[in-house]
Amino acid sequence: MELAIDTSSNIVSVALSHKGEILASITWQTTRNHTIELLPNLVCLLQQANVELGSIEAIIVAKGPGSFNGLRVGIGTAKGLAFTLNIPLLGVNTLEAEAYLFAFIGLPLRPIQKAGREEIATALYRQKDKDNEWQCLEAENLTTVKTLSRRIKQRTLFCGEIPADIIREIQQNLGRRAIISQNNSPSRASSLATLGWRKLSRGEQDDPVTLQPLYLRLPHITKPRDKTPLLSLRVEQERPGNENS
Repeated sequence: MELAIDTSSNIVSVALSHKGEILASITWQTTRNHTIELLPNLVCLLQQANVELGSIEAIIVAKGPGSFNGLRVGIGTAKGLAFTLNIPLLGVNTLEAEAYLFAFIGLPLRPIQKAGREEIATALYRQKDKDNEWQCLEAENLTTVKTLSRRIKQRTLFCGEIPADIIREIQQNLGRRAIISQNNSPSRASSLATLGWRKLSRGEQDDPVTLQPLYLRLPHITKPRDKTPLLSLRVEQERPGNENS
């Protein structure tokens, strides 16, 4: 049995699965309270499914891109559980999990996340019709809708938590080439579980020590003002007098 955790955004989900098939899940809307809400909902999930924590055999976690605080909470919790239970830990790209929800459509899949005033985070995926091979055609990157639109020459499905203003801009730039998913509040737990199980079945896993959130943009940290300690000032001022005494 696997436990999937997604705290990439304010739409949070946790799920229990067996070989990638969802058994139970909880999805809720948060207001940046990932730290307070994640563990109680994990406990609630286990109780509803009548599952003991010790029965979990792998932890699957969305690694980003996404909310700085949300990703830290989710990955930190996943690391702690994997280490405590001594079970595999698998990180899955959030954009990939969003796209995989629509793998059956057969079109190029373009997950979108707002990443600043004008920039968006995106990637490109597609599942081949003949052999159902899941492909990443373009790695996650930062761009703008205007720049992205120049590169798109065929009908493409846009998915994820896409704000209304970005949807309008995509439609204005691409017209019928853009198909917009109507699910703007996706629960990524099911695709996380499937993608994580695929990695695990190939013998892959992540190191709890080295797994880090995937940030395409570093958090803005204000540089503290340079303050010279008052004691240092006093010492410098007293030195001339001390030398003359």
